[in-house]
Amino acid sequence: MPEFLQFSVSGLTVGAVYALVALGFTIIYNASDVVNFAQGEFVMIGGMATVFLTAAGIPLPVAALMAIAAAMAVGLALHRLAIEPARGASPVTLIIITIGASIFLRGLGQVVFDKQFHSLPSFSGDTPIRFGGAAILPQSFWVLAGAGIIVLALWAFFNRTLLGKAVLATAANRLAARLVGINTSFVVGFSFVVSAAIGAIAGILVTPITLTSYDIGTLLALKGFAAAMLGGMGNPLGAIVGGLAVGLLEAFGAGYLSSTYKDAIAFIVILGVLFVMPGGLFGRASVERV
Repeated sequence: MPEFLQFSVSGLTVGAVYALVALGFTIIYNASDVVNFAQGEFVMIGGMATVFLTAAGIPLPVAALMAIAAAMAVGLALHRLAIEPARGASPVTLIIITIGASIFLRGLGQVVFDKQFHSLPSFSGDTPIRFGGAAILPQSFWVLAGAGIIVLALWAFFNRTLLGKAVLATAANRLAARLVGINTSFVVGFSFVVSAAIGAIAGILVTPITLTSYDIGTLLALKGFAAAMLGGMGNPLGAIVGGLAVGLLEAFGAGYLSSTYKDAIAFIVILGVLFVMPGGLFGRASVERV
């Protein structure tokens, strides 16, 4: 029982990060039909920028806000300089653009930062909390609480604000949204900014546990994409459930089978979704009229 509880907490903690990355995929995909494989680089920017800013003597809260702002600026630049000029291109072309952006940001991170692994001090100490025989790091509660707050904030934004409803309208039908006066280009750019902020926050929250480096984005993007596919691409609830599910599968697979196959879980999930349920857990079959 203690082992099961330990693996569950570990899986939910890392799964919350995957869920945030998957939410970033979902927000951009709904607004622009773009699968943004540079999403993991936003997590890297959040963690690495916070590490180096705190090392320069800036207080952690201020450094975190500056890192989030930097990620948001990168997200906006990605839209303005790469996605917007290719408006109307095929989905494959847009995917290749985001992969190229991921490679560029990873190389830029290597130059701006370094090639080493870095960590942040835990927000509330490193003394584990004992519960049911399991040792739970206090930072795990920060990750889970942060993910929960972001999910609630997004729900309130999309359902209670005019801009949020404009994003939903653009996601439902971009042409119709444009016809009623919504600036869809602004909405898509805003979606990239929000997605980048979510990724940066995830990076800041998880860095005290898992460390960070310039090249962590690729694997995080893959696992976030697997989570989004498992839940149903474009479904926010599915992104959350998918992220937690992938995290739990990883933790139990590494704990009860072998840690050698830990990173293979995401590939297995992607293949399973493609072969068994292409729409994901919460996906809906689309009907196209001609």
